[in-house]
Amino acid sequence: MKYVDEYRDRRIATGISRAVGFACRPERRYNFMEVCGTHTNTFFKFGLKTLIPENIRLLSGPGCPVCVTDVSYMDNVIRLSGMEGIIIATFGDMIRVPGTHSSLYKERTEGRDIKIVYSSLDALKIAETNPSKKVVFLAVGFETTSPTVALTLIAARKRRVRNFYVYVAHKL
Repeated sequence: MKYVDEYRDRRIATGISRAVGFACRPERRYNFMEVCGTHTNTFFKFGLKTLIPENIRLLSGPGCPVCVTDVSYMDNVIRLSGMEGIIIATFGDMIRVPGTHSSLYKERTEGRDIKIVYSSLDALKIAETNPSKKVVFLAVGFETTSPTVALTLIAARKRRVRNFYVYVAHKL
């Protein structure tokens, strides 16, 4: 844990901040975007914004697709996970995203069939090996991930896999 602890040390964080300040020309303005909502929260929670020079402006970005997934989407997925004969296939980063009253992590610990996959093709393989169950792949990501999901749907059709579903929450 030394690596993580180093960045919690105020002296080291201040030193990094000064190094950034020295690398920036004082007459120029710089804009940095925090893409993920977790980054924004961390900046405010630990007061990191106070450590950077005034000519550096932090902009809150769109949020990563996981962080900005709507609660209603998660509530629907959680409901689906409780239905008989359903397997939820998802990327690992979705497992702890909260719904209104639960998360996939909690539902999994309570026996729901929720599998972590590395690609939509992994989810398709689960559907092929479990023909008596409906496999729902959670398609969450930026628009750059949608072509891979589309290709998986084409593969499912070609292989005549009829128990594979995609629940889409792609973001632009």
